[in-house]
Amino acid sequence: MKIALLATGGTIACTPGEHGLEPTLKAADLGNSIGGVFHCEIVTQDVFLMDSSNMQPEEWSALAAAVDDALKHCDGVVITHGTDTMAYTAAALSFMLAGIDKPVILTGSQLPIGHPLSDARQNLLHAVTAAMEGVGGVYVCFANKLISGVRCVKTHTTSMDAFSSVNAPLAGWFDVEGVHIEHPQPFEPLHEGDGYVLRNGLDPRVLLLKLVPGTSPDVLRFASDAGYRGLVIEAFGLGGLHYIRRNLVKALDELSESGLFVLVVSQCLYEKADVSIYEVGRGLMREQIISGRDMTTEAAVCKLMWALGQENPAEWLNHRLVGEIR
Repeated sequence: MKIALLATGGTIACTPGEHGLEPTLKAADLGNSIGGVFHCEIVTQDVFLMDSSNMQPEEWSALAAAVDDALKHCDGVVITHGTDTMAYTAAALSFMLAGIDKPVILTGSQLPIGHPLSDARQNLLHAVTAAMEGVGGVYVCFANKLISGVRCVKTHTTSMDAFSSVNAPLAGWFDVEGVHIEHPQPFEPLHEGDGYVLRNGLDPRVLLLKLVPGTSPDVLRFASDAGYRGLVIEAFGLGGLHYIRRNLVKALDELSESGLFVLVVSQCLYEKADVSIYEVGRGLMREQIISGRDMTTEAAVCKLMWALGQENPAEWLNHRLVGEIR
């Protein structure tokens, strides 16, 4: 068995520098930290060496291509990544690599691998263990958990247990008996019989807006004026927007008529948005205004960027592809 270890930087690869922690360790350094533990070959590759705050759609696309290439000669891929944007990268990869029949496991750490209290080595050992199971899909492996890439949210800044699986059970977990994968990432092709194809085209022109009481319609109109093609709105509760005095529903109508796609999710971390329930939301039921239902914000943003990079975005946005909606 052969596992590829792709490094992108992040805290796991940091060492002290003149101005604070800097990602300096290469993939080979990280691979050496677990050398000799597994009965498999670990091949290493440096894709990036950066703080994850600098990971953007261009890096996601390049990383997906690197994964696709690695899996032509490897049985699985482990990606080391900074924690701050790991959930976004995992979601983006889930769409770009939808249908992949080999495991792609992202991991990282809250402390550098050289720190005496670091969680890095255990997370890395678990990630390789999960990759050796051969279960296809994109996952985040962290703190004894395996989380689907489209259900992962960073919910803690300093806790070792930094990530949660939102609106879905854990894909798997670890104990003294090893890894238990009970809910692998699903794949439902858009057309029957379709299999895996790398689709790493992305359009980064997507704006995320969290509503507050009193949000001006002019903020929504700014999205179109600034050249955005998509807007993710974190609405109130089940998907409500105010329309008295400051009519957000009318402004969204104007946006949809201009060709801009709008994806509506809830500000609530758990459960779904459903714009059809209340009068305040029913006014949003338009072809290009789509309910994100129980999608995480990270998955919604990445799916919209990804769908806008494909033909027929509306068709993709309304389709459950990798378990991102229920």
